[in-house]
Amino acid sequence: MSFIPDTDAEALSALFSRRSVLGATAAGGLLATPLAAFAQSAGASGPGEAEITVDQARQEPIPIVIPNFGAGLGGQISGVITSDLNGTGLFKVMSGDLPPGSTPDFSALKAQGARAAVSGQAIGSGSVRVEMRLWNVLSGQQLQGTAYTASTSNWRRIAHIIADVIYERMLGEKGYFDTRIAYIARTGPRHHQITRLALMDQDGANERMLTNGEWLTLTPRFNPVRDQIAFMSYANNRPRVYLFDLASGRQQILGEFAGISFAPRFSPTGGSVVLSATRGSGSDIFIVDLASLAKRQITNSNGAIDTSPCFSPDGSQIVFNSDRGGSPQLYIMSASGGPAKRISYGTGQYGSPVWSPRGDLIAFTRIGGGGFSLGVMNPDGSGERILTQGFTVDSATFCPNGRVLAFCRQSAAGAGGAGFASGIGTIDITGFNERPIRTSTGASDPAWSPRNG
Repeated sequence: MSFIPDTDAEALSALFSRRSVLGATAAGGLLATPLAAFAQSAGASGPGEAEITVDQARQEPIPIVIPNFGAGLGGQISGVITSDLNGTGLFKVMSGDLPPGSTPDFSALKAQGARAAVSGQAIGSGSVRVEMRLWNVLSGQQLQGTAYTASTSNWRRIAHIIADVIYERMLGEKGYFDTRIAYIARTGPRHHQITRLALMDQDGANERMLTNGEWLTLTPRFNPVRDQIAFMSYANNRPRVYLFDLASGRQQILGEFAGISFAPRFSPTGGSVVLSATRGSGSDIFIVDLASLAKRQITNSNGAIDTSPCFSPDGSQIVFNSDRGGSPQLYIMSASGGPAKRISYGTGQYGSPVWSPRGDLIAFTRIGGGGFSLGVMNPDGSGERILTQGFTVDSATFCPNGRVLAFCRQSAAGAGGAGFASGIGTIDITGFNERPIRTSTGASDPAWSPRNG
């Protein structure tokens, strides 16, 4: 079996047929205002205190009551909040009736087994005002009180923001629900698929096609500070990296290279892109400044394939995939250039590395024993752990808080492509709670956005 994940093979098989293995791979219009706490006894938790650690929650999900926020839109908002929290595996959402304008009956909630509770309501038609209060059931204290006002078209986003608030106040780290995932939408027969750059909310809602499928499109990546995506397109039958502006829909080629450019990723500041470009029978890694489009070569492969580069969160280092030692492995080097240190030494061939936004882990794909594995390791190569396995599992991307990975899972194809499926799933970095994200088409190449402004 070739190591090249299906999404990457399409981009590279024509270029490197001699190789058998490689891994390439504010809320606008929304107003939030605080709600004064009801009269309480002393000892309320301060705004920066978490109620429970994530490690504790892993052993026993937090029981929390989420009521219906009202008829129509209110019920839909409650449903999204419930889905967000339940989907983490860190919360156990229970139903209940909590009057929005009064202090809850904590004795009844304790008897129900709740650790936390939310009261809230949604009011309005043309615009909606959503009030929510988060309560510590054991202490009887209000942990959060906020009212959100926006157009009714933004109701889903309000729900995600409320879920983020609950997540942060209960676990002590920021949530990831008010985010998006860019991906490649796939339709048609297995060996002749139409691919389109697409965008959706992290839960699969609000799907939006960004390109028309005229050209093969692969490997989207989000700019961490701008509403911009870098991706690879075969437009005009010349594979190159493009930038897509989400506000205007405008596309532009990123730099001019004698060969083919691919495998882009933004720097942490969003001011440059690191990518691979072919040179003869191999490829090297370059950094392209977005303001001047000046490019700087940082590897000299001497015929090897250096690809899949990814910056560390502080921008000082780059992890990448190279077959310079005879088989595809992971290496780390300074972002300014210089020698590279190999970090992968397990059994198999490694590719598609991506650094956690927290800086503590590098996710990767590994092939060995007739299948693919998705795993994580420490930046020095120690502590390797496999999270999930399959015929093809690849294209890992971290959520903004580094707690969850999205990835592509593909099944084997039978005669004529029968039985082939390509979809996106998520999994916790502990290896628990794997869940599919439902999309209206086949899907691959996920890229998790930063938190929405």
